[in-house]
Amino acid sequence: MKFPIDKFQKLRTPFYYYDSELLRTTLNEIKKQIQKDPFVVHYALKANSNPEILRIIREAGIGADCVSGGEVEAALEAGIPASKIVFAGVGKTNWEIEVGLDNDIFCFNVESMPELEVINQLARERNKMAHIALRINPNVSAHTHHYITTGMNENKFGISLSDLDRVLDVTARQSNLKLIGIHFHIGSQINDMTAFQGLCLRVNEVRQYLLSRRITLEHINVGGGLGIDYEHPDAFPIADFKSYFDVFRRHLPLHDGQKLHFELGRSIVAQCGSLIARTLYVKEGSSRSFVILDAGFTELIRPALYQAYHKIENLSSELPPKEYDIVGPICESSDTFAKAYALNETKRGDLIALRSAGAYGEVMASQYNLRKLPKAYMD
Repeated sequence: MKFPIDKFQKLRTPFYYYDSELLRTTLNEIKKQIQKDPFVVHYALKANSNPEILRIIREAGIGADCVSGGEVEAALEAGIPASKIVFAGVGKTNWEIEVGLDNDIFCFNVESMPELEVINQLARERNKMAHIALRINPNVSAHTHHYITTGMNENKFGISLSDLDRVLDVTARQSNLKLIGIHFHIGSQINDMTAFQGLCLRVNEVRQYLLSRRITLEHINVGGGLGIDYEHPDAFPIADFKSYFDVFRRHLPLHDGQKLHFELGRSIVAQCGSLIARTLYVKEGSSRSFVILDAGFTELIRPALYQAYHKIENLSSELPPKEYDIVGPICESSDTFAKAYALNETKRGDLIALRSAGAYGEVMASQYNLRKLPKAYMD
């Protein structure tokens, strides 16, 4: 990624920077990979809900995967058709469900039996027929960080396989619900394709069971979770969409008329975004040196929350690298981006880029310590 350094010098840091060309190239690669298949992609707004990002995604014809009423509203405001919006989430409130019903969204991904009954009641009050998919917990390991694993029995998400029979019976009795599909999601930042193979096997088992009950569904939603290369964002700016979609082509053959839905977030937007910060101080200690930035976990919480790695670059220096702990200004010891990190020798005022921050950067920003939310810019 090329950075307009002269322009950056004039901007107040920290800020988020997005490369619109890379985003469009990524979206075009997705469209190329699925053009011959009955595949439907929904962008997961939880990764980044910046309005300009959503505008470009809408222009590409991609749908939306939402996990809150606010995200549904943001998708609609961006011009994404309601017919392309799916709404998941283990704790949908009444007003959020009503937003979906009033706008006739494509589908609610339902995660529990009580939720079935509430959606049916609210739909009946509006004389609506709500389209739903049952989110099933497949008990498949994603081989990823335990905080972002969602498809195991111990996770709060979805309907357990042992409860499926009872849930199907309850669903059939709801007069204002139409069951159109099944939904799965096993986790995030998955680069081991065998995890998706395991998901396919479980989906096939569930689909066969449904057929035994004479239930044929038009839509199968396998969620998202495809990871990116955080260590080499320039060498691998676009995720391995071909291998990802090939797994489902090989291991999840669709029946006539069926469509396969995907909910991709990080793999669409992560690499097009960077957090740009300025060096406040270089603090030399007896045992280690610290680069203290004006950005902290209020702008990029992933390293503190998940011990996640982000490539860090000094955009202002061509000096040989030195080893630093790279930290932020927040009054918490966890406000650390990297320890013992080799960074070009750094001085006060140098611009620093934290790469691959297009996903779960801006959208998770906070005002802790009464810090102001940073701006975002796009080229």
